[in-house]
Amino acid sequence: MKKYNLLSFILLGTVLSNCGDTKNRENTIFNFDSSKISAQYQPQETLDLNILNPKSKVVDSIVYYINDEKVKTVKGLEKLSFGLKDQKLGYQNIKALVYFEGENAETSTRIEVVSNVTPKLLKYTIVNTYPHDVKSFTEGLEFYKDTLYESTGSGSSGSGIKCTSYLRKYDYKTGKVFQQIDLETAYFGEGITFINGKLFQLTWQDKKGFIYNANTLKLEKTFAFTKNIEGWGMTHDDKYIYQSDGTEKIWKMDPDTKKMVDYINVYSGNSKIKSVNELELIDGKFYANIWQKDAIAVVNPVSGSVEGIIDLSGLRKLINVTPEDVLNGIAYNPKNKTIFVTGKNWDKMFEIKVSE
Repeated sequence: MKKYNLLSFILLGTVLSNCGDTKNRENTIFNFDSSKISAQYQPQETLDLNILNPKSKVVDSIVYYINDEKVKTVKGLEKLSFGLKDQKLGYQNIKALVYFEGENAETSTRIEVVSNVTPKLLKYTIVNTYPHDVKSFTEGLEFYKDTLYESTGSGSSGSGIKCTSYLRKYDYKTGKVFQQIDLETAYFGEGITFINGKLFQLTWQDKKGFIYNANTLKLEKTFAFTKNIEGWGMTHDDKYIYQSDGTEKIWKMDPDTKKMVDYINVYSGNSKIKSVNELELIDGKFYANIWQKDAIAVVNPVSGSVEGIIDLSGLRKLINVTPEDVLNGIAYNPKNKTIFVTGKNWDKMFEIKVSE
């Protein structure tokens, strides 16, 4: 097995082949020449678009669109060569609006832009081992002023079953709880992050978040998601908040307006990585738990390419857990430049250092 396939296996459980769909939406006049279009492209490649004209219509011009954004207008049946370096990873919807003989018709197709980066397998060493509350269904983990905070979820949001989620500030060395905020039983707690003197916390399926005073943990306000997504992991870069939604997307949110302003799609080679969960921004890279995988993906925050993979499956030998107790929780301690990791209902937390 090639090294790349091995790394994909760690993240995905299997090597996925996410072939793009290049089938044209049928119309009876014009179509893209599918023989010139591949299912997948890498960002450094060029997309060549040709329109077939089987009925020999007199074509005046063609307007090309990618993801509903106008790219270029060409005369007649002139082909279009389009560089993909500025496109997001993921599916791209291609459309041509053809003007002919006083009429117009459109045809469309789809390609997938995948990563051209081969992830590196990163090593880790355990620096310290600490206790972790086995009742904590870990969703968010973050340091603030040398103190560790944890957000948990429990129950089933929206099912009528009461949730027992809480936000906790504690001494990670002993497990002693300094302060705990219990969420209303209607809410399933998710990721957290600190920014501008505030603590933001997501909920799972209620499309709602909470904002606390970072020092007192007093709830100050709530906010509604501006996209129809779930709340999973959360982190920040001092200007924006980033959150995952259980898919391959990581969203960028303006903390002042609470609006989603952009997103990236996470890809490892030619496969998109679904179920991105807890997030931490470390040295300019996203460190991301992948739901139900004993691994952390190191993600480029601009492109979405997975650049490294930390296989943490060896930690299971050191804890008393079931297969359902999955890895989740990443907190960077800038003072020691170490990473704290744990899992849902794990009895231990590990302080680790990562290297190539």
